[in-house]
Amino acid sequence: MKRALYLLSGGLSGFFIVLIMLIILAQIIGRMAGFIVPSAEDFSGYALAASTFFGLAYTFHEGGHIRVNLAIQRLPEEFQRPLETVVLTVAFLLLCFASYYCTYMVWESYDFEEVTHGYIPIPLWIPQVPVALGMIAFNLAVLDSLIENIRGITPHYKLLEGEEVSLDLPESKDVEKDGERAQ
Repeated sequence: MKRALYLLSGGLSGFFIVLIMLIILAQIIGRMAGFIVPSAEDFSGYALAASTFFGLAYTFHEGGHIRVNLAIQRLPEEFQRPLETVVLTVAFLLLCFASYYCTYMVWESYDFEEVTHGYIPIPLWIPQVPVALGMIAFNLAVLDSLIENIRGITPHYKLLEGEEVSLDLPESKDVEKDGERAQ
């Protein structure tokens, strides 16, 4: 169930990236045909925010966020799990705060009937909903990892840390050696 939430969040992030591409493509075709796409920049910005926030939970679950593992790995084994629990707890509390205020922002925009300031005015709460939902999904992903860490289960992102990516690039003949260019 929780894996489905992360995949849905990642899929929605990808959907909004495709939407940005379609808006830009429509804008390019429109310019060539002599018409404008109203509020294209606004809708692209809303899609970018939605893509960013929906991508947070999936990226966290897959181990894509920068972590403090470089520092934690240097500690003795008996300190690693407690320190990670502290870090995840602090992250969870900060995300609870952020999730609450993102959701509150949506409610205020709905309550005050705010609209966007573009060619096409739409209720402001509509583009804010994906931001709040993405933040809540991210909050749940961190809570999930916190619970797994407390229970002694290795979180999914830690299972992925062992997989190293190797970049075996061939050496170029134009590499500088001792200050001179090799030909």
